[in-house]
Amino acid sequence: MIPIIPIHHFSPINPVAPLAGDSTLSGLTNPPPLSLYIHIPWCVKKCPYCDFNSHESRHKNGDIPESTYVDALIADLELATPKVWGRKLRSIFFGGGTPSLFSADSIDRIISHVRMLTPLEFDAEITLEANPGTVDAAHFIGYKQAGVNRLSLGVQSFNNQHLKALGRIHDNEQALAAIHLALNTFEQVNCDIMYALPNQTVQEALEDAKTAIKLNPAHLSFYHLTLEPNTPFHRTPPSVPDDDTSAEMQIQIETLLAQHSYEHYETSAFAKKGKQARHNLNYWQFGDYLGIGAGAHSKLSYHDKITRETRPKHPKAYMQQAMEGKAIEREWVIERDELGFEFMMNALRLINGVPLDLFQQRTGLGLHTLDIAIKKAQAKGLLVIEQGRIMPTLLGQRFLNELLELFLL
Repeated sequence: MIPIIPIHHFSPINPVAPLAGDSTLSGLTNPPPLSLYIHIPWCVKKCPYCDFNSHESRHKNGDIPESTYVDALIADLELATPKVWGRKLRSIFFGGGTPSLFSADSIDRIISHVRMLTPLEFDAEITLEANPGTVDAAHFIGYKQAGVNRLSLGVQSFNNQHLKALGRIHDNEQALAAIHLALNTFEQVNCDIMYALPNQTVQEALEDAKTAIKLNPAHLSFYHLTLEPNTPFHRTPPSVPDDDTSAEMQIQIETLLAQHSYEHYETSAFAKKGKQARHNLNYWQFGDYLGIGAGAHSKLSYHDKITRETRPKHPKAYMQQAMEGKAIEREWVIERDELGFEFMMNALRLINGVPLDLFQQRTGLGLHTLDIAIKKAQAKGLLVIEQGRIMPTLLGQRFLNELLELFLL
């Protein structure tokens, strides 16, 4: 283990006046909340709609170099820890790929090293993504004993025909069994559901929503299927619902969830009272996050700048470079004139927006630097400022991309 020394810190300074033309951000008086993202890049099978950094297991006998990859994650974390020295982690998120392909022992080993290197908040949220086709009771119990307190299940649909069209490896029965098992094991459970699927009707989309509601998890995510570049679905598009039909699906799903006490708090996220995803909220509120693992991204704030980092995308390259102490592939400072868009791209996904003063707290800039874009958005009916908050209107929520474009230079 390398020695851990504090090489960066936030210096206490006076509140910022309007910034001069220099490139530093002297208004960053306090560090934002900090999260840790850990990427597990392997899947049993790559889904045709997926553009995430995930790789089918192609090793002999289907084995994944699990132990070697965990070694690389730990080496990466040890080298990165000085950048966040003394800051507590609000949350940890194991994403993928399919993290549930890893054993409970490996997850325990990773979390144990995180605890040794960085302090965690008392009630830190620790989430692991799981595929209903790759889990059983022993796995779930092991993950919980390792410290995982929130499970996110990639269900996508309860309709076998649609699951097959999406290339999922599980069926309806496996999805229901996994959800019941998760609800009996973990404090919090999220289910990811998709709509506007190939040949899906409005009624079928509502049936998926009704089934999810009946199961009563604390958190539900409903995503509109998009045909992303560099995916099989983009190269050979399936027959998907038109815009009017998919919009009707969205409206009816949102209405149904509201009737069953699910608060719509982010573009695609719905939660029971007090059960919002703390890790994702930190992203949307422009908090900091350290990302380790193949293709992981980081955003880290210092007293005078905000930086981003990326890791090598391919697992083999990542493992080799991490073990050589060179896990970071690219690191750069976010330009001052890009911060408005970067902040709003996250904050305006929140249905109730954010407090006006959060912009300066997180970027070191005054909100006046966005006056022109804000006025344009207000004139178009896409944005409002009410009770000390800046938030999208219902129209802004429906046309979020158009709203965000106004903040691009």
